Amino acid sequence: MTDTQTTLATSSAVAPGTYGELAQGMLDGVTFLLTCPIDLYATATVEWREGDGKISAPSASSKAALALQYTLEFLGIGDRLDAKLYLKSPLPRGKGMASSTADVAATVVATAIAAGRPVSDDVIAEIALRIEPSDGLMYSGITRFDHRLGSYAQKLGDPPPMRVVILDFGGTVDTLQFNNVDVSASLISSEEVLREAVELISQGIQESDVEKIGRGSTMSARANQAILYKPQLENAIALASEIGAAGVNVAHSGTVIGMLVEDDDMQVRRAASLAWERLAGLKSVRCQRVIGGGVTAIAKREGLRI
Repeated sequence: MTDTQTTLATSSAVAPGTYGELAQGMLDGVTFLLTCPIDLYATATVEWREGDGKISAPSASSKAALALQYTLEFLGIGDRLDAKLYLKSPLPRGKGMASSTADVAATVVATAIAAGRPVSDDVIAEIALRIEPSDGLMYSGITRFDHRLGSYAQKLGDPPPMRVVILDFGGTVDTLQFNNVDVSASLISSEEVLREAVELISQGIQESDVEKIGRGSTMSARANQAILYKPQLENAIALASEIGAAGVNVAHSGTVIGMLVEDDDMQVRRAASLAWERLAGLKSVRCQRVIGGGVTAIAKREGLRI
């Protein structure tokens, strides 16, 4: 692709990251997670020019580049145009905050919108899962999603007003390597706990009850210790209880821990302040709102005639 080529269309889309998951595990032999989208967004911009199928993307964005390729194939125009991908994201890598899924989902939608061929949430998920196990952030609200095979996506509803105080103790996890480890024995052993956790969280969403969501999420966080141990989890749970937070959630395949609180500035500030005082090894604290998922097209210039 050269700068002398005429730009045919440009389109951008945003996808939310997540703060880990509200729950994750396996029930009745099927893997699942309950999404926890937050108000931090990855932005993908796709610029299309005449060409023969060349794709240009940032060197560190191989997964999003694959998403662009797969979307072009899905649309049936992969050999007729050149595409250049630009990405911008505040989401940290390797923490379990769905940075790759957000890049991928935003890329799929930006590509499809530029072509004038919007795609469904199911198609976004299908493309994402061709690349790696993925979060269900492409679905609206909070969703129970099979993050490995995409066999189902059950929308549970919108979250009540709540925030998460994000605690980062350092370190990263390679998602692909993590998901190649067989943890089925641990998943099976925690099945009944996770069933109760999912029920609590589902009820909490239906009833706008942050406390029930926090209780269920804490149960899942503790169950996940057998799979990916977090040394400061129990200290974070104790601190959450002290400040009156609803509970904690974790990145089940990442490093971060969160305290789930009401949408209350005073409680958020107190949680952040006490976290710095009480939790050894803490590297950073940030606060985000828990939101519903979904990918949104934000800009389009011209359109492709295909």
